[in-house]
Amino acid sequence: MSTPTEKYPVKTRLFASKAPLEWAITNNGTLYTAQIPIDDTGAVVEGGIEAQTRQTFHNLIHTLECAGTALDSVLQVLIYVTDREYLKTVNQVYAEYFEVPYPNRAAMVVAGLAREEMLVEFVVYASASQPECIQ
Repeated sequence: MSTPTEKYPVKTRLFASKAPLEWAITNNGTLYTAQIPIDDTGAVVEGGIEAQTRQTFHNLIHTLECAGTALDSVLQVLIYVTDREYLKTVNQVYAEYFEVPYPNRAAMVVAGLAREEMLVEFVVYASASQPECIQ
């Protein structure tokens, strides 16, 4: 069992970032991850906010599966969009993936994200009951 100071990276097949980060970390039964709309080559997907939101969910689901869990373990989602108008589409797609009881969430409109072409990013916290299995 992990102690409060032990953290474990989740091994995924997501494109390896050049930035100093892990796609997900677990600690003390919680998974921490930030997901962006990139494909297998590391390119931000084209097609606007709906395509980017779906790719972000695809990457989130993959990460959760690699951690031995699923969407129903998600506790909180922080959604970042670059335009308030995008929230309607994000909400529609979000409702396709999550069921009642929905995760707690907040949505923020920001001036920009790490990559100029990104329109959306999720920061997600999920329950991860067996961190020692995902080292």
